[in-house]
Amino acid sequence: MSSLFRVFTAPAADEAAGLASALLSDPARSGKRDPFASPPEPAAERPAQSMKRVAWLPGGPTGLGTSAARALLPPPADHVRSAPAPAAPPRAGDPIPGLYCLPAVPADPAKVAEVDRRLEAWARELTLFPPEWAGDFAGFQVGRAVVLQHPAAADLERLVVAGKLLVAENVVDDCYCEDYGGSPIGLGSRLILAQSALDPLHTAEKYQQQWSEGLGADAPLRSYAGAIRDFREIATPSQVARFIHDMARLHMGYLGEGAWAQTRTTPPVWQYLVMRQFNNFRPCLSLVDSVDGYELPEQLYSRPDVQRVTALAGNATTLVNDLYSFTKEMANDEHHLNLPVVIAAEERRGLKHAYLKAVDVHNEVMHAFEDESAALAAENPLLARYTTGLMAWVAGNHEWHHTNTYRYSLPNYW
Repeated sequence: MSSLFRVFTAPAADEAAGLASALLSDPARSGKRDPFASPPEPAAERPAQSMKRVAWLPGGPTGLGTSAARALLPPPADHVRSAPAPAAPPRAGDPIPGLYCLPAVPADPAKVAEVDRRLEAWARELTLFPPEWAGDFAGFQVGRAVVLQHPAAADLERLVVAGKLLVAENVVDDCYCEDYGGSPIGLGSRLILAQSALDPLHTAEKYQQQWSEGLGADAPLRSYAGAIRDFREIATPSQVARFIHDMARLHMGYLGEGAWAQTRTTPPVWQYLVMRQFNNFRPCLSLVDSVDGYELPEQLYSRPDVQRVTALAGNATTLVNDLYSFTKEMANDEHHLNLPVVIAAEERRGLKHAYLKAVDVHNEVMHAFEDESAALAAENPLLARYTTGLMAWVAGNHEWHHTNTYRYSLPNYW
């Protein structure tokens, strides 16, 4: 399961008017070094070069509170949605050839370092990482991930909360689902307890106390409970409810994938994509307004067209994870489900064909997301700000994936 996985008090009236998969195991890691040791240096910040971008929101959003959003927009240009075939195989840290993406705003190294410092202190305080996790925390580059994904974050504290939630999601995924003792067997009972760490139990006092003690006795539950507690301090009630709902969707996705893993079932492509719409980055993406310091009102957020662009963004970013995780997953378990594997099984073709077709599937989803976001952005400044935040998250997520060579490498398909 490749989940990878925020927030503000109620915005001022004039503002309202106007940053998983996971700490996946890596076949190269075998040392016993401090899990918080410095990771290998990330690839230099640079615009993604796999595909050129379009000016998806001409002129940019206008109105109060949208100056940061305008700063994130691509400049007007006659870009096209195509790219020449690569002259040579991609190097380590290069993006996937032919993958349609947008350049990310470079991450400020000082901000990354401070977010990581605060996250390390939080993780140590909750005793989330045993020594045998051998560098995964550092290699995951959580601080860099959330800084890339939320370039318009209102302040550092919101980035730290986003990082806590991302860490917690991956602790639960690893410990309950796969990498560190997780299993599809009995997964439902573990995930219902995990959901209760976000959506608290309300019952008789004796059992309420036992539940509270149970949360404190288990690292994954501690991570959820600690992260959601801090999230509640800086989010509106509506934003908290939104996040909790999206985490329940994520847990449903874990269960769907776990059921197939138990029976060694390779589903049809369309069924796999259904599962990935639940087991994806949706909880992170639905919180871009929270991290950026405002709230998209529920009456706008719940609209079907807004839900669709949010879902398309989540699906595009999750297919990015499938493609960049592919080499590692196949080395660890040739039966691990990802989009190229299910395409290869359904079409009875080789993995190279399936991988390149999966790139095309991603691109189609990404184009739909971009086009429909532009239509929403033209309606009013608040929707423009929200869709700009989604776009920034999608771009930052891709930048983090293709430059994180500690975790990812590409197959030799070009």
